[in-house]
Amino acid sequence: MCLRGVGVLLQCYLMSAAAMYFDLGEQEEKCIIEEIPVDVLVTSYFLLEPWDVKGFSHSPHLGVTVKVIDPNHEVQMSKRFGRAGKFTFTAHASGQHYLCFQTNSTRFAVFAGERLKLHLDVQMGEHSTDPSTEKTKENMETLENSLSHMIDQMMYIARKQEYQREKEEVFRQISEETNSKVLWWAAVQTCVLLSVGFWQMKRLKDFFIAKKLV
Repeated sequence: MCLRGVGVLLQCYLMSAAAMYFDLGEQEEKCIIEEIPVDVLVTSYFLLEPWDVKGFSHSPHLGVTVKVIDPNHEVQMSKRFGRAGKFTFTAHASGQHYLCFQTNSTRFAVFAGERLKLHLDVQMGEHSTDPSTEKTKENMETLENSLSHMIDQMMYIARKQEYQREKEEVFRQISEETNSKVLWWAAVQTCVLLSVGFWQMKRLKDFFIAKKLV
């Protein structure tokens, strides 16, 4: 009953937060890509349920395996959860992180061929809101937490902007190198064409002189 209550609360929270969702088949793995700066804490909540709740068997063996792959294509986290859960990790490097989810559902857990729907909410920053925590604090504490959350969000935005500036600098360097190579290639082509033209004119002049046409 406790687990079911937490699942219901988590489901309500995810729906109210307009979180993303996607479908999963039996033993199917799907990944989403998140651009995350370095040293940013990521907190994610998920809930697995069928598209058609009628007749669904809430098997205790039904769960989700979560895997996080960093920008270096190394597995940073791999863990198995139940139908509902929460996982956190801190980005060790800036770049694209892959959040992969695989259900262990079989025809013994759900009807054969039935698609499952995974609700997902990904939050960035140090003070992510836990949906299972009761809001029993005073107004001043709530304001303090909101202020702390805003500060963390501002730090996250600053890190994101710094990361974007680094990417723009790399792109600018690549563009300059490419433009330089194109300019040199055009100069080489021009020299080759001029050399071929002078050589053809000289051969034509020598031909006219040999034939005593000039």
